[in-house]
Amino acid sequence: MVNVVEVEHVSKQFKIHHERHQSLKERLLHPRSGSIEVFEALKDVSFAVSAGETVGILGRNGSGKSTLLKTICGVLQPTSGEIRLRGSLAALLELGAGFQHELSGRDNVYLYGSMLGFSRKMVDAIFDDVVAFSELEHFIDTQVKFYSSGMYVRLAFAVAVNVNPDVLVVDEVLAVGDERFQAKCIDRIRVFQDEGRAILLVTHQADQVRAICDRAIVLQSGRMVADGPVADSLRVFRDYLLGEAVAPDAPEAPVALHIDAVTTPSGAFETRHGASLHLDVDVSAERAGAGYLVLEIFTRGGLLVSRTDSQASPVSLSPGSNRIGVELSDIPLLDGVYEMNVGIVDRPGGTVLAWREKAVTMQVVYEGRASGVIELAPLIRQ
Repeated sequence: MVNVVEVEHVSKQFKIHHERHQSLKERLLHPRSGSIEVFEALKDVSFAVSAGETVGILGRNGSGKSTLLKTICGVLQPTSGEIRLRGSLAALLELGAGFQHELSGRDNVYLYGSMLGFSRKMVDAIFDDVVAFSELEHFIDTQVKFYSSGMYVRLAFAVAVNVNPDVLVVDEVLAVGDERFQAKCIDRIRVFQDEGRAILLVTHQADQVRAICDRAIVLQSGRMVADGPVADSLRVFRDYLLGEAVAPDAPEAPVALHIDAVTTPSGAFETRHGASLHLDVDVSAERAGAGYLVLEIFTRGGLLVSRTDSQASPVSLSPGSNRIGVELSDIPLLDGVYEMNVGIVDRPGGTVLAWREKAVTMQVVYEGRASGVIELAPLIRQ
């Protein structure tokens, strides 16, 4: 496959000035006083993206994700290294980037199009499609300074996908807006994938990466610490999250945990539709503490079927080995093989304390006639 993005030994440094001036007079008399700190946002990052490949980029806040995308898009120039692009590129780097707030949505569509190298005639040809996709027909002549964050994203995404780029770069913006429009954006991304276009996606939603990405890159403090299959990179990402969460010098550090194994009394991870499955989760704890159990179920294709946790009943943990029993009852899944992630968090939706990716591969047997992932009740004619 032809590489459409090549990043070779890219580093990016910023100079942070710490001035000691107490007044304008001091600034004029001693213009060079103070200190300069060099901050390395990216450190020797190298990877390539092939045509038709979707790559997820993961990392904590401050890990260098957005800086990396901005260097790829040419918004920032790398301090060292080289970036090569083949074909056209459209980017959604941040909320409203490239929009002029005093202009209307209509004017911004033409402005954004010109920034991507489109003539007015070319923008004319896609304008109706942009407006239809954004669903902003009644607001297209309104100044964008009056747009909500969701409206910003809808218009920017609509332009980016309708200029038919060879490479689409998306930085977190899919997390903004309602779920229905997010699903619409994901559907368009899948069309891009079918058409063989390359996509770079930054998101904090691990299930989104798992569902649509071919591989994932993990950044930590500006360095690339993983680049490989999604499941492997997510495991590294979780490990680095845990590493920072349980730092011994951190104030009120959470209890350090490790999920040793997930087993069943029978030794077989097989059940029938509508039946139950008992899981035993073995956890090692350095000290006494508590947490909430999290369970995610996916199809083999990476589709998230369900995520649930023990909201009403936190788990008490003693120093040493612990066994947590979990009962999945009335399983509604249809015939197939499913994978489970198991984790423990400090509170529902909070910090991950322990995580085991693909802890269980479960076989569900179904003898009915329905197809899909879950069984719905029979239709009732009115």
